[in-house]
Amino acid sequence: MKVNRRKFIQSTGVLGTSVLVPGFLAQLTNCTPPPSARVAREINKLVVIQLSGGNDGLNSVIPYQNDLYYSNRPKIAIQKNKVLVASDDYGFSPQLTSLKRLYDEGLLSVINGIGYPNPDRSHFRAMDIWHTAGDANHHKNTGWIGRYLDAKCVEQFSPHEAVEMSNLLSRVMKGERGNGLALTDPFNYDKTIPELVNRRWVNETSGSVDNSNLGFLYKTAQNGYASLDYLKSLSKLYTSSADYPSTVLGNELKSVGQLINAGSTSSVYYVSHTGFDTHANQAGSIRWPLKVFNDGIDSFVKDLKSTGALDSTLILVFSEFGRRVEENASGGTDHGTANCVFLIGNQLNRAGIYNDIPDLSNLENGDLKYSIDFRQVYATILDKWLKVDSEVVLKKKFEHLSFI
Repeated sequence: MKVNRRKFIQSTGVLGTSVLVPGFLAQLTNCTPPPSARVAREINKLVVIQLSGGNDGLNSVIPYQNDLYYSNRPKIAIQKNKVLVASDDYGFSPQLTSLKRLYDEGLLSVINGIGYPNPDRSHFRAMDIWHTAGDANHHKNTGWIGRYLDAKCVEQFSPHEAVEMSNLLSRVMKGERGNGLALTDPFNYDKTIPELVNRRWVNETSGSVDNSNLGFLYKTAQNGYASLDYLKSLSKLYTSSADYPSTVLGNELKSVGQLINAGSTSSVYYVSHTGFDTHANQAGSIRWPLKVFNDGIDSFVKDLKSTGALDSTLILVFSEFGRRVEENASGGTDHGTANCVFLIGNQLNRAGIYNDIPDLSNLENGDLKYSIDFRQVYATILDKWLKVDSEVVLKKKFEHLSFI
């Protein structure tokens, strides 16, 4: 039976279903096999947690001794007696008890003033800039993790090198030659694959194709099933005893923790958490998303610590932008620019408050002025943690930071 490209794509959805497009590079023969699970436990892992909507950094890490903070936010500022004091100048939101504990244990670094030139206040464009690591005036079609996969292939290849806990693959995971793997449940994926995508049909048909490009699509589908089978098999090797919260983020972090603790060869994991677009009633509306994040990260770190996996895991927490310094008339905050990021792990060179927040008396159109380009964070992680050439991935050289 001969099958043309159109029929194959329409029948299997191999290009439209992210679960079947897990980042296989076009030149598979140039890549070496993945390491064993034993070796994988020693390979550095990166977990990225995206706080979508623009988390308010000023109300997360609070300059509680700064009078300008309180004068700009008479309704929504966290009062001094409620701040979880971390230093003489800064403290954490009362919802962020786990971050305070990680700070006390030397497992947290807070980097303030993160941004980029000519910032964009659109959710979609700002997140796109963070995903692609491009300039504000330049659109890229690939993401920084996707390009990491391209660079990583020179040394070793794994179909599931980067895993996103989602039913859709974000641009951040898309490379020039391949993509990451997106799925919602690595241990029960067979319940989410569309019925039209039939493993047996793909396997039986792949030998009869007469087009090299179409043949590669079949190979991609077959390898996709193999990659998913591998991830599911890890559920038999480790079952977490950590008490994760029953939230979407909690369940996703539990899956990531189980994969890491079971010795998965994946090196990057990506999860997202929403609810941070607080234009009105911020004092009330922000409590739940912060609590969900706080409880999820608390269980996740405890889970990794219990097995020693935190030794080789670095967690990056970011949001697409911060909020404006002055509260609005609705008791909320509008889209801002510079913000803080959190880095969590026990291999940090500079734990604690990495640097001060931007000067609240020297704003730019009501916004904080950035002092550190977010791509410096990426470059540091790529070069020092993931061990690939950041200039190749980011297409530009950025100065390193000293958090690792």
